[in-house]
Amino acid sequence: MTSEDYVILSNDSATLVMMWLRLGRPVPPMDHDIFFSISQTPDAAGQVPTENEMFQHYFQQLECADRLGFGVGWIAQAHLSTETQKSNSRPVVPHWQGEVGLCTDFPQLAMESFRRTKSIEIGSAVVSILASGGPIAQAERIANTLQLHGLNPNEHRKLHVGFSAGRFEFMARPYGIVPRNAIEEAAWPALRGQIFMEAGDIFLRLLRGDVVNSLDTYETILTRNNFRSDEDWKKVQDAAIEFEDLKSAPEEIHIPRRYVFEDLKIVPSHFRRDLLELVAGTHDPRAQTFLNTVLPVKVFNLSITKPEVIEATHARMAEVFHPSGGAWQRSDMPRTSFVFLNAEEGLTPEQQSTAAHQEAEAALGAYWNALEGTIDPNKVSNAANNALIGNVEEVAQQMIERFHPEDRIMAWFDFFNHDSDRVCRDMEAYMEQVVPLVETRLDR
Repeated sequence: MTSEDYVILSNDSATLVMMWLRLGRPVPPMDHDIFFSISQTPDAAGQVPTENEMFQHYFQQLECADRLGFGVGWIAQAHLSTETQKSNSRPVVPHWQGEVGLCTDFPQLAMESFRRTKSIEIGSAVVSILASGGPIAQAERIANTLQLHGLNPNEHRKLHVGFSAGRFEFMARPYGIVPRNAIEEAAWPALRGQIFMEAGDIFLRLLRGDVVNSLDTYETILTRNNFRSDEDWKKVQDAAIEFEDLKSAPEEIHIPRRYVFEDLKIVPSHFRRDLLELVAGTHDPRAQTFLNTVLPVKVFNLSITKPEVIEATHARMAEVFHPSGGAWQRSDMPRTSFVFLNAEEGLTPEQQSTAAHQEAEAALGAYWNALEGTIDPNKVSNAANNALIGNVEEVAQQMIERFHPEDRIMAWFDFFNHDSDRVCRDMEAYMEQVVPLVETRLDR
């Protein structure tokens, strides 16, 4: 039986560790990345730092992460004021307090982050290719960043460009990402994903160095397969009948392209493509598959994703990952995880565990309250079940039980926590105590 057979048969960490040992091979260490939200929102105690303080905290934590040996520092990107959007006619997050994120220009922050560090690589989680001018403008920004970053021939650190349609719809609306007619209004939840496919096609082909004409880009044709229910599809068909004065319900609806342009190519053209890693923020299997027809595009995994979805994604990506990217690896899908670790001095392990769970409950409760306006105990509980919570011993054991030995963990420490010194202590405890403990136990 091969190692691949074991992976297919079980995703249980203990079984996989035994497999590696029986094959006489060392258990591969997990990869450890870190996520920086730079989210200017009240923490559980109601504290809100200034914008300057938020960036000071970010650089303190980034430099700490660099010293500790984290692999990639993933930076959240957001656009436009979350506070102001609450006054809109259709607010997306009407109860959010403060600003969901302060990084509005990932390329600039990435360059400054590289300048301040020695080893850590930098990633976006994620750039919206529908906002800030759309996919053409975003491709130019990334190309320019790689051109400057790669001027040093000895530079080896990669820029990991996570991209998506954007989590919050209001951030793309000012750039024309709104329904253009009654058909698009009826189809909007499904259509927005198709716009991302069109934008993704343009974005990737421009970064590949192609001359692109919109006549040759992704074409949106809606069918029943694009919708969750017959009722949703019928609404779109009815809208098409009325808008286009049809005699019967269409089986296909052709949507005019969102981006229309003649031949174009971005400059610079000869940037260091070897320093570019692409990661899509989508769980849509069709999008994952399509994007990999253009370039190697990895995928993100959210902290609340179910295990069966994770394994199905790995199986699919092993089949569709663009061949120029090599064989698909489990570490190609970073797995986001909240980390509520308490290793504070002066506390017993039991006290550390209790404090960590209290901190997790307060932070997760504040998050769901801000996101939805009401605390849903079930959602708090589900999020906690997917987080790493406790003292060093507990977090290490949870990591072994929940993650595959070849996974890449994207640890999120600053979640609703503005005590930057404490965040750094948690990072230190994670890398200096938890990770060695995990690796020792996996090598048994």
